[in-house]
Amino acid sequence: MTAPTSPTSAPTGLATDLFRRIEASFSRQGMMRHLGARLLRVEPGLCEIALPHSDKVTQQQGGFHGGAMGALADIAGGYAALTLVPEGMEVTTVEYKINFLAAYQGGELRATGQVVKAGKRIVVTTAQVVHLDAHGRQSDCAVMQQTLVPVPKTY
Repeated sequence: MTAPTSPTSAPTGLATDLFRRIEASFSRQGMMRHLGARLLRVEPGLCEIALPHSDKVTQQQGGFHGGAMGALADIAGGYAALTLVPEGMEVTTVEYKINFLAAYQGGELRATGQVVKAGKRIVVTTAQVVHLDAHGRQSDCAVMQQTLVPVPKTY
């Protein structure tokens, strides 16, 4: 099980610069702010994001909506990719494929994106989405593979 990231365990040195770069972009994500997502961990080629259960992310039966799971996986994979592209660039998703493995209520989702291959023109990532219940039990929810393209930063 992945332990929750503590706000007191801030990264240092180059890791701090990378975290701040990703955090600056993540903070501009209106949808993620609206849904209450949190940036947990950033490393070269990796990004982990949490999404708490709320009425903003549910489907009609009260479980996490597949669209929320897909958005979370897309963002985690995208920010994993962004850690490996040059400064002054962002990334845009070209496509992704997701498999939903199980549905859950309560707790929170965690998506961990990892770069499979980072090229100059495309970046391929995967993301694993897990559910953490109130007791810290972790269960697989979804797996995703995506292709992204680096684009110039416009802000």
